[in-house]
Amino acid sequence: MANHKSAEKRIRQSEKRRVHNKYFAKTMRNAIRALRNTSEKEAASEMLPKVTSLIDRLAKKNVIHKNKAANLKSSLTLHVNQL
Repeated sequence: MANHKSAEKRIRQSEKRRVHNKYFAKTMRNAIRALRNTSEKEAASEMLPKVTSLIDRLAKKNVIHKNKAANLKSSLTLHVNQL
């Protein structure tokens, strides 16, 4: 275990961040799943900006990598356009 007070604090902080990031990553995955399961173009077009915004925020906070965010947004846009 940690030998220094600062190391103990770092462990507490990283655990708190891990749980926080895990929650938002799961929320993003659920939003993407809902968008991909939508078969109506109007509903999907309505959802796309919200999901894109969520992905951008998570990339900005380094929950997901910026390239992964770009790939997700691209594939979701293609999916909506093909409906």
